[in-house]
Amino acid sequence: MTFVLDVIQVFVSVMLVFLVLMHSGKDAGLSGFGTGGGGGQSPFGGGSLVERNLNRWTILFAVLFVVNTIVLIKV
Repeated sequence: MTFVLDVIQVFVSVMLVFLVLMHSGKDAGLSGFGTGGGGGQSPFGGGSLVERNLNRWTILFAVLFVVNTIVLIKV
């Protein structure tokens, strides 16, 4: 059981890194907060359908990562 959860954790981790790197770099990082950048769009709201879906997939894999980590701690 632990082996299967470990494999899932590695897969989810790699996918999460990939999805985070797919986000655009137009003041979207931490450096954009102090300068008021972003063009008035919220981090989760604006953009095209592709960007919204990318945000949804990133959030999904982040939640899976957290849940799998908690399950691995309890096992």
